[in-house]
Amino acid sequence: MGMDTRESGPHIAGQIAAGLRVEGAAPASAGIISTPGVACLVRKQAFSAGVVISASHNPYHDNGVKFFAGSGMKFPDESEEQLEVEILRHRDGEPIAASQPLVTDRKLDEEYLAFLSSCVLPGAKLAGLKIVLDCANGAASSLGPELFSSLGASVTAIHNQPDGRNINAGCGSLHPESLSRKVIEQNAALGVAFDGDADRAMFVSSSGRVVDGDGVLLVLARYLRSTGRLKGERIIGTTMANLGLERLLEAEGLTLARMPVGDRYVLEEMLRSKSNLGGEQSGHIIFLDDATTGDGLLTAVKIASLVALRGSLDDLVRDLKVYPQTIINVNVRAKPPLEEIAEVSRALREANQALADSGRIVLRYSGTEPKARVMVEAERAEDVAHWAERIAAAVRSAVGA
Repeated sequence: MGMDTRESGPHIAGQIAAGLRVEGAAPASAGIISTPGVACLVRKQAFSAGVVISASHNPYHDNGVKFFAGSGMKFPDESEEQLEVEILRHRDGEPIAASQPLVTDRKLDEEYLAFLSSCVLPGAKLAGLKIVLDCANGAASSLGPELFSSLGASVTAIHNQPDGRNINAGCGSLHPESLSRKVIEQNAALGVAFDGDADRAMFVSSSGRVVDGDGVLLVLARYLRSTGRLKGERIIGTTMANLGLERLLEAEGLTLARMPVGDRYVLEEMLRSKSNLGGEQSGHIIFLDDATTGDGLLTAVKIASLVALRGSLDDLVRDLKVYPQTIINVNVRAKPPLEEIAEVSRALREANQALADSGRIVLRYSGTEPKARVMVEAERAEDVAHWAERIAAAVRSAVGA
């Protein structure tokens, strides 16, 4: 079991631990650790399952539970749905046991850090590399600085003082602005911004440029290909991957396969197609040769290694043309199928006809919040703004909260 830094984490963990013990299980605690840290430990130490108390990039007052099977992979959707049904069936029942505090086993953290250290790319030396880490006041607050300091990097950490309520608050992967300023101020070679449970990472180059998961997939695809380790000439992304990435990969003879948003769907396709690199624009990157889930700290080790080996991140992504893209989040009161709403369907049809091959539209509901997400991407920024607002207005009119 592990958790991020939310104030509700210890109570929830204690309740789950009590229930597990009643049923004969023996929970071990890694304390504050990243979500992929638990997945790693489950796999490496042959635990039966893993439990993470976290709400990822959400505000502190949200919390949730993530499960990993003994393989280190997330439970399939149908298993989670069955669990939800069973949990709700007992919602109004009496607690089966008193909450029991968990004692953190520090050796678990040490094993995870040792694994991450072993993933430095061959030949890379991080000694003296100036790096700024935005830890989002979350699970990376101790792990991140400890990891990179042990590798010899010169580390400046920001947003690494969690108080239970400041996780993701104006910082981390969703808010890289302060990291960008700090990288320039420190004349650092690289900046890394994690989210609350450190399963994703965004990067800042030495010039202050923000590089998202699309840029990471590009530079790592090129590296793996150059070393003969990219399997299938195929990278697995999602519907959110920028059109600029897809076209650049195509020009180099590589294929970008698009899956629905969600790292579990990326992983499923990677396993099916035997691909070893995939991820999301949001910073979840999966290196299937090393891990079974997206890991922000692992991604940071890979990118820092590449900067040490091949020069600045600016140079590594210089030829990536990022098409203008915007996402509008619309609060909704219900989630009927969007394609069945006449007003929304009409707006989508008009936008697709107008953009044709010069743009893309992705309209979907959030999986964790009462929101619809409208993503529009096109060659011209004015087209992006116009059609994103047109579709968002249709969604608001039909199901807006």
